[in-house]
Amino acid sequence: MMFWMLAKVGVKSLLANKLRSFLAVLGIIIGVGAVISMLALAAGTRESIMARVSSMGANLLIVRPGQAGRRGIMTGTAQTMTLEDAQAVAAQVEGVEWVAPVVSGSLQLKYFNKNAQTTTFGVTPSYLAVRNFAVGRGRNFTDVEVERMARVAVIGPTTATNLFGRDEPVGETIKVKGVNFTVIGVLQAKGDQGWANPDDQALIPVTTAMKQIFGVERVREIDVLTADGFGNQRVVDGIGALLRQRHRLAARDEDDFNIRDQAEVIDTMNTFGFVMSILLGSLGSISLLVGGIGIMNIMLVTVAERTREIGLRKAIGARERDIRNQFLFESILICGFGGVLGVALGVGLALLIPWLVQMAGQEQFTTLVELNSILVALGVSVAVGVFFGYYPAKRAARMDPVEALRYE
Repeated sequence: MMFWMLAKVGVKSLLANKLRSFLAVLGIIIGVGAVISMLALAAGTRESIMARVSSMGANLLIVRPGQAGRRGIMTGTAQTMTLEDAQAVAAQVEGVEWVAPVVSGSLQLKYFNKNAQTTTFGVTPSYLAVRNFAVGRGRNFTDVEVERMARVAVIGPTTATNLFGRDEPVGETIKVKGVNFTVIGVLQAKGDQGWANPDDQALIPVTTAMKQIFGVERVREIDVLTADGFGNQRVVDGIGALLRQRHRLAARDEDDFNIRDQAEVIDTMNTFGFVMSILLGSLGSISLLVGGIGIMNIMLVTVAERTREIGLRKAIGARERDIRNQFLFESILICGFGGVLGVALGVGLALLIPWLVQMAGQEQFTTLVELNSILVALGVSVAVGVFFGYYPAKRAARMDPVEALRYE
């Protein structure tokens, strides 16, 4: 039977029972819409997390003190990292491009009658290169200012707004833990990253922070940026060997530090995003499966109602494959049409979710509709039509024409 004849008969049959056909299509629409919206939700979450993690760079290594304790009983963080360790890593480990020792704490910054509670970092000028920051206004402090423990600060744009409103902060004096600091620069905005807002922070020279603000002799961490194409693992091995030597650890002693490789974090986030996509896509597919069962039910009813038609068509020469193809085409037609409308519903829901989240007063949320998810959803909807329509079509094709003509 020619395709155009299949289409003509199929459309006519579906239009003869509009409400029943609509209900059958509705199940597919909801199923496909659920799949696309769930995959868009997973893709948006994955991209958001990857953007936050990748903003710090794949070549970033973070060296932090390990756990203190004996015989498996940990008593706290071992305070073992020093400025001299950071200088040794920069000078002696091959493949290191930048090194930035860091101390930090949550402090209150004041400007006349305004104040802001923000994270204050004691760093070196290289911290901006290591963490992929840039100065938007003013300048960064220098190595000379670090050496002489200058009281200068570079603040984030959110911190600047909280303290100064629309006024220009560069050149003004703020108090950090009661100590006067001159604002010499404002960082370029990066956007709120949920668990930590890089736009709401203050950077001061690490020596000033250690001696005058926090009163500590050790650093909280050492951030290391590796050279492109060198290989993070080689640098990790080099840093580990150097620190074990500097900390005079015996071969049987455990490391009193740990090194986190940002590339491994990115790989972990990629795996997490993939698993999340499968999970949410599977949840949406349940609706599509239910819709397919509804299609089979509708097609079985249709075959029963058109028994005499089937008998008549067989009596005038229709072959079994013609009957099978006709009902199979009708099933595919329902699912295909429902799939197209489901795509529109899924895309609409994906665009609506961020708006609803924003209306609820939550942080910005992103969904991402990918072409692959649309093609997969459409392909699955057609496959559902074939799978759940084949049995009713086969049952119709095998009817005995004599018995079919006698059917009342």
